[in-house]
Amino acid sequence: MSKSLYWADNYIEKKRTVADAIKNIRPGQRVFVGSACGEPQALVHGLSEAAKSLTGLEIVRMMSQETTSLTAIANRTKDLSLNIRSIYLGSASTEQIARNMRFITPMNMSDVPGLFTTKKLPINVALIQTTPPDDFGWMSLGISVDVTIAAALSADFVIAQVNTRMPRVLGQSFIHVNDVDIIVEQEEDLLAISTGSQSDAATRIGQHIARLIEDGATLQIGLDAASQATVQGLSEKNDLGIHSQYLTEDIMHLYSKGIVNNRKKGFNEGKMVASAAIGTSNLYEFLHDNPAVEFHPSNYVNDPFIISRHNRMVSMNVAHTMDITGQVATEASAHTFYAGVSGIPDFVRGARRSLGGKSIIMLVSTSPDNKHSNIVPLLSDKIVTVPRGDIHYVVTEFGAVNLFGKSLQERAVGMISIAHPDFREELFDAAKKLGVIGPERTLGEAVRGIYPVKLEQTFEIHGEMITIRPAKPVDERRIQEHFYSLSKEDIFSRFFHEKTAFGRSEVESKSQTDYVKDLALVAIVGEFGFSRVVALGESMLLSHNNIAEVAFSVNREYQGKGLGRRILRKLADSARENGVAGLMAYTSPNNRGMIGLFKTLPYKVKTSFDGEGLAMQCRFDELA
Repeated sequence: MSKSLYWADNYIEKKRTVADAIKNIRPGQRVFVGSACGEPQALVHGLSEAAKSLTGLEIVRMMSQETTSLTAIANRTKDLSLNIRSIYLGSASTEQIARNMRFITPMNMSDVPGLFTTKKLPINVALIQTTPPDDFGWMSLGISVDVTIAAALSADFVIAQVNTRMPRVLGQSFIHVNDVDIIVEQEEDLLAISTGSQSDAATRIGQHIARLIEDGATLQIGLDAASQATVQGLSEKNDLGIHSQYLTEDIMHLYSKGIVNNRKKGFNEGKMVASAAIGTSNLYEFLHDNPAVEFHPSNYVNDPFIISRHNRMVSMNVAHTMDITGQVATEASAHTFYAGVSGIPDFVRGARRSLGGKSIIMLVSTSPDNKHSNIVPLLSDKIVTVPRGDIHYVVTEFGAVNLFGKSLQERAVGMISIAHPDFREELFDAAKKLGVIGPERTLGEAVRGIYPVKLEQTFEIHGEMITIRPAKPVDERRIQEHFYSLSKEDIFSRFFHEKTAFGRSEVESKSQTDYVKDLALVAIVGEFGFSRVVALGESMLLSHNNIAEVAFSVNREYQGKGLGRRILRKLADSARENGVAGLMAYTSPNNRGMIGLFKTLPYKVKTSFDGEGLAMQCRFDELA
C-alpha cells in the first residue's frame, strides 16, 4: 500500500470494516493473534467467521482466553480450515490443554520474538490491538507488548484494531501508522481477569516468602493466588522494585502505597518494567500514560542477562508439581492458561545470577481436595519446566527450603519436610526405594510436625544478623557440625562426659521433632540454606509429670551474647502454650552459666542435688 507524506492521510485511507480487513487473509497463510488481555476480539471473531471459507491457516498465539474459540474450529474441521500453534510454557495436564497438546510449541519467552524477527517462523498477517495514534502517528500496543511487537514489526501484513479503551503504555510499545496496512476502528472492553480467591495455604506461603524478601529487592511475580498472597504479605517492606513479565492489580496497590518505588533496582531505576498486564479496568486505567511504567518485549524483559543486572532480583513463580529431587512442573489455570505461560526458566536463571538474587518456587502441598500430594517421588508423567539444577528456594505452606548446592538426599529430606504431613511417610519410603535416602534413615517425630514459623526471630548483635528458629530436618548436618565445634569443656557441660563422636542417629532426634512434645531451637548465622548453627536449645517432654527438660549448647565465640536467654524464653513460652506444666534442667553444680540462665525465668525455681548433678525445676503457674 502506498504511503502519503502525512501519516494522518494514510490512517484515513487504511480504515476498513472488520469483514473487509479479514478478506486480506489468504488460504495457507500464517496469522499471528495479539496475546493475553490485548487480544483484538473483534478481529478474532471476524477471523472465525471467515475461517469457514479458508483452508490451511496457521494461527500463532501465545495466550488466549478463547472468547471466540479457534481451537473448536480446528477440531471441527480436523485442522483443514486452520491449525493452532500455541506458544506455551508449562505442563499440559489441565483437561482443555491436554485434549489439544498437538498445538503446543514449548519455548522460553525470551526466545519467541527472535523466532519471528529472524523469519524462522515467518508471519504473513498480524492481528493486533492498539491505542488511537498520538499527534505523531504512534500507536501503543498497550497492555500486550510481550511477543506482539516482534510479530507486528516482522509480519508481511498488519491489521490493527484501534480501540479507544486501550491504555497508552510507555516504553518500547509503539508501532507507527505507516507500519500498519489496515486500520479497524472498534471500541470494546478489554479482556479482564479479576483476582481469584486465596486459600489459607496461599496466605501461609506468602507469609513464608515475605521473610525471604529484603528491603530494596527487585521482584518478578508470577500469576497465581499464591503470588497474590505473597504480594499482599509485603506491606512492611520498603523500596521494592518491579521487573516482571506481567503487571497485576496487586503490584499496582503496592505502588500506590509507596512500598514499590523502584529507586534501588540498580537498573531501569524509577521504572516498573514489564511486557504485559493482566487485570481489570482499574489496572489498565493506572497504566495509561504513567511515566513510572515501561513495557518492553519479552526478549528484553525475559532476557536472563537483563534480569541479572538488577539488585537483589527475586523471582517468584508457582509450580503445580515438584518431585523430591527438585524438578518442577508448571500448569496453566483451567480458565486462563496463564499460570503456565510465564517464562519461569528465564527468571529463575536471571535471578540466581543477580547480586543477592533469589529464585523462589511456590507450591501448594496438596491437590484442592487434599487427596493427592503435589510433591511426588519422581516426575514421570509430567513435563519438566525447570530442571533440578536450576532450583533455589522452594516454599509450601509448611515451610521453606534452599535446595541449591544440596545432595539428592538433602533435597529429598528438605522437600519431604515441607510436604503435607499426611504424605511425608509414604514420600520417605519412596525416597528410600529410589535410593536417594539411606535405608537406615528415619523421619522420626517430624512425620507430623507443623513448622511453627511464629517462633522465628531475627536480630542484630554487634553488627551480625542472628536468627533463632525451630530446627528442621535439613538442619541435621549443621547441628552435627555445631557439636563438633564445641570445646571439650562445653561438651562435658552439655553431655556430662567426654564425647568425640556425634552420630547421625543422635542428631536426627534433635532436627526431627514434632514441635509440640519436643522442640529444638537453633541460633543460626549466614545465608538461608547455608547457615551455621551457633547455639542449640532443646526441650523434651517428660510425660509422667508433664514437665519438659531443657538442655543447651552455645559456641564459645557466641557465649555471653544473650542467645541462651532468648532461646530459653522461647522454649518456655512454646511449652506453656502447648499445655506443658513447667521446665526442668539437669546440670553440673559447677555450670554456673546454665544455673544462672535457668534462674532468669520469671518463675519460682526449686533445686535438688543427687550427689552428681543439680536438678532445677519451675512450674508456669508459680511466678517468682
